[in-house]
Amino acid sequence: MKNFFTTKRLCRAGLIAALYVALIYAFSPFAFGLGLIQIRPAEALCILPLFFPEAVGALYVGCMLSNLMSPFFVYDVFIGSPATLLGAIGSYLVGRFIKKDGFKIVLGGIFPVLCNAFIIPVIIVFLCGGAEGFASPAIAYWSYFASLFITETLWIYGLGTPVYYTIKRLQKRNLSFLL
Repeated sequence: MKNFFTTKRLCRAGLIAALYVALIYAFSPFAFGLGLIQIRPAEALCILPLFFPEAVGALYVGCMLSNLMSPFFVYDVFIGSPATLLGAIGSYLVGRFIKKDGFKIVLGGIFPVLCNAFIIPVIIVFLCGGAEGFASPAIAYWSYFASLFITETLWIYGLGTPVYYTIKRLQKRNLSFLL
């Protein structure tokens, strides 16, 4: 196995984590405070494990740090962050085994979408009492699921796809100091 902890990889991981946190903090009124809708452009970074194995840990750390300001603090840090980690691991594995770009994006993006869509409503509805205003907790859960599925899909594919192709172009130009 190659040396995984190179200076370049550690720096890249730090940049990814910092960018994730900065984007969440910049959009925090919209990332945490709009109920069913979450505006989180940082989720586009979940496409990065398709290229960089260090992005898996970086996204986890970035998510943990950004969840420190979440209204669901303890639950988001200790349950929401592992949801991001699971999604990132799934994306990384797709990146290792799928070679065609289109399939890689579709399959790599589905892991963070599904992990967040299934796990985050558990925090909101069952652990933090977010079922108020809904006829039942089940309806609340599936409403949050649908909302998160749609918003995650928009950010990961809508913004993540241009990020993916930008990185591919930079790699083809052999700009190794960036990648």
